[in-house]
Amino acid sequence: MPRTKIEIQDTIEYLSILDEHGNVDRELEPDIPKEKLLELYQAMLLGRRFDERMLDLQRQGRIGTFPPIKGQEAAQIGSIFQLKASDWMVPAFRETAAEIWRGRSLESVILYYNGFNEGTIIPKDQKDMPMSVPVGTQILHATGLGYAAKYRKTDEIVMTYFGDGATSEGDFHEGLNCAAVYQTPVVFICQNNQWAISIPLKKQTRSKTIAQKAIAYGLPGIQVDGNDVLAVYVAAKEAAERARSGGGPTLIECVTYRVMMHTTADDPTRYRTEEEVESWRAKDPLTRFAIYLQNKEILTETTQKEIEAGILDRIQTAINRVEEQMKELGDPIDMFDHLFAELPPHIEIQKQEVVRNLASNEKDAKEVNHG
Repeated sequence: MPRTKIEIQDTIEYLSILDEHGNVDRELEPDIPKEKLLELYQAMLLGRRFDERMLDLQRQGRIGTFPPIKGQEAAQIGSIFQLKASDWMVPAFRETAAEIWRGRSLESVILYYNGFNEGTIIPKDQKDMPMSVPVGTQILHATGLGYAAKYRKTDEIVMTYFGDGATSEGDFHEGLNCAAVYQTPVVFICQNNQWAISIPLKKQTRSKTIAQKAIAYGLPGIQVDGNDVLAVYVAAKEAAERARSGGGPTLIECVTYRVMMHTTADDPTRYRTEEEVESWRAKDPLTRFAIYLQNKEILTETTQKEIEAGILDRIQTAINRVEEQMKELGDPIDMFDHLFAELPPHIEIQKQEVVRNLASNEKDAKEVNHG
C-alpha cells in the first residue's frame, strides 16, 4: 500500500495585548470594569511587595529558604481571576500571589517558610490544594479532580500551575493525555520562566513552543505573553469558559521570566548573564500595567500611593502578628505525633530522650538566669 499523509492541525496562536511600553491593542483589549482592573493591579502589587519583603526576611534569618515569584505576577493573577470559589486551584511551589488571591493568609506563608505545620493548614471550605514541591506531580492531581468534577456533573473547573521544567516530566504528558481523553474541565497553566533551576528551555525541548505539545494530545493550546496581564486574562477566561461548558481542557503557555533566583539557596549568576536578566526587567508586568491604568485615568498618583501604603501596612501587620504567634508554636515533641496510632518501642525511647533533654536544657537555662 502507498504511504499516505495524515492531516493534523499544526499551528499555535500567540496572544499579546499590552506591550512592555504600556501600549494596548484596542481591537483585542478586554472589556474589564475599572474596579476589576484596580483589583488586578492591587493583587499583582501585593504579590510583588510581599515577595520582596520575604526576601528581606530570609536574608535576615527570620524565615528559611523560599522561591521568589518576582516577574511572574501577571501570569498568576491574570489567570486565577477566572476561578470561582467553588473551583479548584492546584499550585506548584511558586504561586504565592495566586494563593493569596484565593484566600491564603500572609501569616500562613510566613509560618510555612519558618517550618511550622500550621502554615500548611487549608480551611475546609477552601478548594485549594497545598503547594507541591515535587516537580509536576500536581498535574496528575488536577486531572483527577477534573475527572471527579465531570463524573459528579458539578460546575467545578480546575486550574493547575507548573513551570517549563515540569513539561520534561512524565507526569505532564500523562496528565494532559488523560485530561484530553476524558475531556476533564482542567486549565493547565505553564509559567514558562525560561529556566528549570539552571537548565534553560532550549536544553529541555526541541519544540518551538510548549503550547504546541497540546496538539499531540488533542486539546487546545495557546501561547501568551506571560508578562501581559490582559493577554493572560483573556486566554484564561476563554479556557475557563470552555472547561465550564463541557469543552474540556486547555494548555496555556505564559512566556515570562524568573527575575530572581530559583530559591534563596540558588545563585543564578553561575548560569545566566546579567544582560539577559536586565532585558527581561524591561518587560516588567507590573510597570506596563501601571502605565496602562494611568493612561486610562484609573490609577492616579494619589491612588497609587494609597494602594502602596495599604499593602505595606498589611504586610508589616502580618509579620508582627505571626512573629508573636510563633512564640507559642513549635513544641519539638510534636514531631512524634500524627504518624503512628501507637508509637513503636524504639521511637518511644527516642521521644523520652528528647523530653529529658528539653527538661535538662530548661533547668540549665533557669540556673543561668538566676545565677
